[in-house]
Amino acid sequence: MKINTFKSKFILSSIVLLSLTLTACSKKQESKETVKDDPRKKEVVVYSYDSFVGEWGPGPELEKLFEQKTGLDLVFVDCGDAVQAYNRAVLEKDAVQADVIVGIDNNLADKARASGILEPYTPKDAVSNTSSTVASFAQSALGNDGLLTAYDYGHFAMIYDSESSVPAPSSLEDLTKDIYKKKIILMDGRTSTPGLGFVAWTLAVYGDDYESYWKALAPNILTMTSGWSEGWGMFQNGEAPLCISYTTSPAYCVEYEDTDRYKTLVFDQGHVLQVEGYGLLKDAPNPDGAKLFMDFLISKEAQEVLPLTQWMYPVNPNVEMPESYKTAAPIPDKTLSVDSAKVNSALEKVSDILLGS
Repeated sequence: MKINTFKSKFILSSIVLLSLTLTACSKKQESKETVKDDPRKKEVVVYSYDSFVGEWGPGPELEKLFEQKTGLDLVFVDCGDAVQAYNRAVLEKDAVQADVIVGIDNNLADKARASGILEPYTPKDAVSNTSSTVASFAQSALGNDGLLTAYDYGHFAMIYDSESSVPAPSSLEDLTKDIYKKKIILMDGRTSTPGLGFVAWTLAVYGDDYESYWKALAPNILTMTSGWSEGWGMFQNGEAPLCISYTTSPAYCVEYEDTDRYKTLVFDQGHVLQVEGYGLLKDAPNPDGAKLFMDFLISKEAQEVLPLTQWMYPVNPNVEMPESYKTAAPIPDKTLSVDSAKVNSALEKVSDILLGS
């Protein structure tokens, strides 16, 4: 199948973005039984994203463990990407359908907080004077008002196909060179947190000059997908030698595909950290069940599922990391940060630049 040009695909994404937001969510699993009184009280509905709830994500195992532990029916709803899950929750806030939302990261947190979709709840043992189950630096990235709780984290990075015909870039600036024309796969920051994270990365490195950087980068973007799964799939199919993802992504290939073909590129400029969080939706139909799930997600039992399914670092410091992380998931020496309000403002300008390229 031929790939659409970057510009035409981005324009199409712009036109259909609202309709995708409205229709992308689909229930992953229906309730297993009907309860006479109020079946909704036996069901916990969680808005999530494709890589979390998919066959190889943590969703299926978390569902099994939670249901065994509580007797409740856990229903994950696949909303495409995390930004789409957020958009869905905002559209439904006057008629709330879900109980919990997962995937609100540090670049989206302030926007989610201001939207009024969240209700404060701090999971059991999340913060303790003796043995907190959430690393303090991760929680600080999302705020300490109880609206969001961190469950995993990781650095964004460019992933390189070492069997490609082009050399590996050593900086963000290198990505603008002619040799990488149509060689880069990105995600749309309006629908994808990795896409938003890449915008944050360029803003952290270039400051007020980020617009000039994006103008130089635009000719080298092969496509900008709506979500991470689509982009990563194209990358592994050999559509382009460079893809925005996480430092941990090649560890998956080592663990399950027995290949070290894909490499994390660590840039001296530093890398932006993503912290993913989850929260109780305001006016949730089943707040008691939601709180049980929120307590569960940061437990050692649940957090041990994440490294080899979510491919992010769990926030629970008691979880031992697998060997593949030690060999194929380098940790950057320098971590960058940027104000999320500036990121969301920059996203609008980046979108305008790409539409005009």
